[in-house]
Amino acid sequence: MSRALNQARTMLGRPAKGVSAVADAIVFYGADWCPDCLRSKRYLEHHGVVFRFVDTDADPGANEAIRHLQGGRERIPTIVFPDGSFLVEPSNSQLSSKLQELGLLVAS
Repeated sequence: MSRALNQARTMLGRPAKGVSAVADAIVFYGADWCPDCLRSKRYLEHHGVVFRFVDTDADPGANEAIRHLQGGRERIPTIVFPDGSFLVEPSNSQLSSKLQELGLLVAS
């Protein structure tokens, strides 16, 4: 697991190593005013993908966590996957590819 992901998980109150299946869920950092966030959320919900939404406006640690992941930047949506990888401002096609790679989405 990457150092940045360990730091982000620790900031959100999750252990960095030996995380449970629940902590290994997809974590979606975003905001309700963000059009790309709304599109990505709709895509995940439409395909029945379970994720935990972290509102970057309401959670004081969220922006710090994504800064660690992105090397100082704060772009949303930032979607962190159970394998430790993450996507920033992904297209639906990028989301589909990643979810298929993880076995969380069946190709249509």
